[in-house]
Amino acid sequence: MTSIGSLESSPDPVAGTVGLTVYGCGQDEAVLFRELAPRFGVVPAITEAAVSDATIALALGNRCISVGHKTRITNSTLLALSHAGVKYISTRSVGYDHIDVEYAAGVGITVGTVAYSPDSVADYTLMLMLMAVRHARSVIRRADVHDYRLTAARGRELRDLTVGVVGTGRIGSAVVDRLRGFGGRVLTHDPRRGADSVPLEDLLRRSDIVTLHTPLTADTHHLLDRRRLARMKDDAIVVNTGRGALIDTEALVVALERGRLGGAALDVLEGEEGIFYADHRSRPVEHELLLRLHRLPNVLISPHVAYYTDHALRDIVEHSLLHCASFGERHG
Repeated sequence: MTSIGSLESSPDPVAGTVGLTVYGCGQDEAVLFRELAPRFGVVPAITEAAVSDATIALALGNRCISVGHKTRITNSTLLALSHAGVKYISTRSVGYDHIDVEYAAGVGITVGTVAYSPDSVADYTLMLMLMAVRHARSVIRRADVHDYRLTAARGRELRDLTVGVVGTGRIGSAVVDRLRGFGGRVLTHDPRRGADSVPLEDLLRRSDIVTLHTPLTADTHHLLDRRRLARMKDDAIVVNTGRGALIDTEALVVALERGRLGGAALDVLEGEEGIFYADHRSRPVEHELLLRLHRLPNVLISPHVAYYTDHALRDIVEHSLLHCASFGERHG
């Protein structure tokens, strides 16, 4: 991998192959792109730099690009990509809230997402639930300083709890499958599932744990707002491994600080861009709500890593290459 802003050298595309610029590519992804690309007839040009107005030149000559989910792509960048000849963007994520898909279509660019192992996020979600109901954060912190006493904060067992799963696509369904093994009650809310879905307000009122697995859209932005958080049980736990903006973070912080919720386990957060995936040990974190959440003993935070397994990463790269190759075949 070359330095940020530069492009890793690669052979010029030949007849029957498709050129692909891979933006925002980490070292582990780069290894897989190099390994798998020949199988799909794709010649990748790899850069650590995120796609932006300043890096458009790296896409010249390639009609397909691959981007990560870590950086929002502005409409001005989409327009510049279109002028540079880009016709297809494969985002290495299930969601596409970082791209204005309608605007992209308007300037002649198709946006495609990838599918990857739902087990990665589902496993992580169950881990967060178990850690939250067993107060793992405070237990581990005490053990780290050799305080091995029992405290008044007893854990709860999942078999005694009702878990509400909001969104039952591939990941949400995988979470439901895992929960069945614990013996508790599971409620689901997903308007697309008809009779199997309970009203959201009912789910929030009855659930001891609420876990979010719905896409982020205009309709689901701040799905858990101040009003809906107030409908939840005082000891309920919120788990989010979907997208940060599914929750009104300020309303969540206020509810937690006032003891109106039992806790939260968050792998995603509003305003995480530029903070998650960066080392802030020697520089301040410019995110007041994140800092307030960190101060709460009943909150777990991880930096958007639920998807990050060897199996899922391979799926992501394979599907990115497959979609690019398929686009090349259709529009060759």
